[in-house]
Amino acid sequence: MTLVKFTNGQKYGALTSPFSNVLGSVIHQQPYFPKSVMSRIPSVNIAEKESEFLIEIAAPGLKKEDFRIAVEKDELTVKVDKIEERGEEPALKSYTRKEFNYNSFSRSFTLPESADQANIQAEYTDGILSLKICKKEEAIMQVREISVK
Repeated sequence: MTLVKFTNGQKYGALTSPFSNVLGSVIHQQPYFPKSVMSRIPSVNIAEKESEFLIEIAAPGLKKEDFRIAVEKDELTVKVDKIEERGEEPALKSYTRKEFNYNSFSRSFTLPESADQANIQAEYTDGILSLKICKKEEAIMQVREISVK
């Protein structure tokens, strides 16, 4: 099924001409490479719980040794420096299409004042890098019941 854009019976309006369609098709042309190739920055989920912040980064095909995680001042940075090795090995497979390509990336997150920078844990499981950033004790909301006299 194809979606078709209707113009309510008007082929060209006061502000459009036959040339704008030609020019528009050239300017708004789809890039040669798909978005998956152009965008190498992994997707991120960020959640806040009562006592911690959780960051999940989708980075399949990597090893835990590939990640470099650093905290400087109030900024948490996750880097991957993956260099694709291209040796003179004989071709084991004859590809008709090859999309596996792991490149370097860097993501930075500004930590809030309530984050305990000394208490950050990282785990890489099933292609997801999970970062758990604990909150400072004074930042955790303590609930207490107050009795009425």
